[in-house]
Amino acid sequence: MVIEKDEDGFYVGEVPGLSGCYSQGRTVDELLENIREAIALCLEEDPDQEQPEFVGLQKVALK
Repeated sequence: MVIEKDEDGFYVGEVPGLSGCYSQGRTVDELLENIREAIALCLEEDPDQEQPEFVGLQKVALK
């Protein structure tokens, strides 16, 4: 899951491996609770959805 904080202060989470799977919460704990539900719904909707291979994360610095 990728977590970002939006301009209103909400935490927004997206699961790149599941198309259209995202949620939000006022706190990280609330986001985690909400994203679990979203993941379950995404998997229920398309249980055969192919999962991409996770390669890793890389931080890129701009000069």
